[in-house]
Amino acid sequence: MDKLRSLKICVLIVFLIGIFISKKSFGQQDPQFTQYMYNGLFYNPAFAGKDAGYRFAALHRTQWLNYSGSGGPAPITQLITASGVLEEYNIGYGLTFINDNIGPTNNQEVNISLAYHRTLRRGVLSIGASGGVFSSTLKYDELRTVVPDPNLPTEGRDTQINFNFGLGAIYDRGNYYVGLSSRHLNEPGFDFGVDEPGFDNQLKNHSYLLAGYRIKTFAMWEFEPSFLLKTVSFNNFSYDVSVIATHNQKISGGLAYRGEESVSLLLGYSILRDNSLRIGYAFDLVVGGLEAKSPTSHEFMLTYNLVPISREFERVIQRTPRFRF
Repeated sequence: MDKLRSLKICVLIVFLIGIFISKKSFGQQDPQFTQYMYNGLFYNPAFAGKDAGYRFAALHRTQWLNYSGSGGPAPITQLITASGVLEEYNIGYGLTFINDNIGPTNNQEVNISLAYHRTLRRGVLSIGASGGVFSSTLKYDELRTVVPDPNLPTEGRDTQINFNFGLGAIYDRGNYYVGLSSRHLNEPGFDFGVDEPGFDNQLKNHSYLLAGYRIKTFAMWEFEPSFLLKTVSFNNFSYDVSVIATHNQKISGGLAYRGEESVSLLLGYSILRDNSLRIGYAFDLVVGGLEAKSPTSHEFMLTYNLVPISREFERVIQRTPRFRF
């Protein structure tokens, strides 16, 4: 309990420092997910192979449904992840694909993750790294500028691709976990526009602190509060906090809050006997900045966990009229 209390204090201090020392801000460039607690591999490569078996997840998010403002259509994001583990080497591997449509831009990202897992005291320490490519496309015919620039094309599109790297670590004690990670460490740049001035769209470094606590109670109920702190170049801070209740590892429900943005309802249900296939849904009600957003966002998720089956064969005595073995 003392360690958990210390962790809470550290998180609070980091958050408050981030608020008060911030002088220059960069907007969040990574997509945001309400069901972040089930998609750790997106934020942190150390999640690759952290649990036994093979894990697959697919998520679709429609943010600010039916929004049609001056910035173009509302963001729509798809996320696909897959991971496994080489247990004899304590090495996990994972694959992440993101497709993110934001107004006149379309960003696609493919990352391969590797992680090493080592028992440390009563928990497991995981350290991971990721590398891949980030593709950004600007659609000039959908670009709306405040002051028209004759040097910019009025039709067509421009696609640029750069390498992308990330690092992360997690310590999982069983009843609680805490992870730190950083994406886009190399901060790849995308300079759109043929003539000066072009559009310099550098992908800023994004860092994450993810922590959660698992509480088992009576009648097969489990509760898991979790917290996600996000920062862009350590100048812009935001956070998500949630509480999920699960009964008999079958049905789950919870509430979440995204700082100054939305409150959310999360639902989940496992439809197979071994609970390996799970359907999740999240509904966001926007409570901040409604003048520039639509009031609802929706998120659908499907996960599948293929856990290896170990069978132990018991020797049975066979008796015949001639032999006994």
